[in-house]
Amino acid sequence: MDTIAFYGKPPNYFDIAIYNYVMTIITVIKCDHRGNEIWRYEGTEMLRRENCILIEAFFDRDDMDFHGMPMQRGDRFVETYFTDRWYNIFEIHDHHDDRLRGWYLNIACPAVIDGDTLSYNDLALDVLFFPDGRQLVLDEDEFETLDISSTAREKALAALHEIQQKPMGFGITYRK
Repeated sequence: MDTIAFYGKPPNYFDIAIYNYVMTIITVIKCDHRGNEIWRYEGTEMLRRENCILIEAFFDRDDMDFHGMPMQRGDRFVETYFTDRWYNIFEIHDHHDDRLRGWYLNIACPAVIDGDTLSYNDLALDVLFFPDGRQLVLDEDEFETLDISSTAREKALAALHEIQQKPMGFGITYRK
């Protein structure tokens, strides 16, 4: 099976973008746990495999401090969505110098990719990883109140446990 596994050294995203001659615009649709659309934006496809897609998108909201991680309009996001995993990965880069700000891992139902449209149901739980090694689990209280099946709850918690136990397996490397 040909996949982006993020085990070991992550791919060089700039090289992928350079060699991807056909620039496909992907519409990303974030839905709540019931499937209702809550946010929509566009990104550029960088790589596609049987079970995942890698896109580049740019932060289009007002500047904010997100739990100690600054996010500014124009910051570059390299986003990986999986059709067989219960999370997606956002690698966040500063818009001025492309310096890595950190990673945002979103616990969600597996993505549905249909041509140039990608959608996923968000399950509230998120993990923010900082380059210095800190991890911050977000929205646990919101997750507890979601009306989801016991199977979905178990898979979401298993995904949370997996990513907390082996962040370096997702291309996350810490700087001292």
